[in-house]
Amino acid sequence: MKQVLIETQFFTAKPLKLVEGTVPTSNPVVQGILATSEIKNGNGRYYSRELWEREIDKYMENVNANRALGELDHPDSSIINLKNVSHNIKKIWWDGDNVMGAIELLPTPSGNILRALFENKIPVGVSSRGMGSLKQMGDLMEVQDDFELLCWDFVSTPSNPGSYMQLVKEGKENLPENKFVKVNSLLTEILCANGTCPIF
Repeated sequence: MKQVLIETQFFTAKPLKLVEGTVPTSNPVVQGILATSEIKNGNGRYYSRELWEREIDKYMENVNANRALGELDHPDSSIINLKNVSHNIKKIWWDGDNVMGAIELLPTPSGNILRALFENKIPVGVSSRGMGSLKQMGDLMEVQDDFELLCWDFVSTPSNPGSYMQLVKEGKENLPENKFVKVNSLLTEILCANGTCPIF
């Protein structure tokens, strides 16, 4: 019987320059290990390389369509709730048996909490969420071929080794200023110059 399978791991960031190409966004980006195949994880589960490759190939449709969204904290649900969305995966690639990812932190309420955690150097984990069944194989539970990857969420305690992520900073110690704040301020000043504000 299929059930919601949640796998959590710490996400340790590497410099963004290691990602092929660029991630076109003005929002903060983190990157690191999303998942690892061919090992027993902290939940006692085993995912084959073939299974992850199949699911990553399918999930790339979401990445390419700019809708590889995830939530802050894990719901026990197969639905991604837009009101809780905190991030969007921009790139996925393989490094050995590790599934790597570059993740944009969105300026949503949950995304702002996530950003504050990273800015304050608080370790945060990334966790896969999917639907599937398990089969006992000795001392581990093998994830079966009916597994379907839903998304990756950010959580406090990961089960996959090495999946804590940290904020990627390029050059400056502080994050770049949000350009939209300046634009909004300038537009408000122009539109409200006559003493009335048609935008309010």
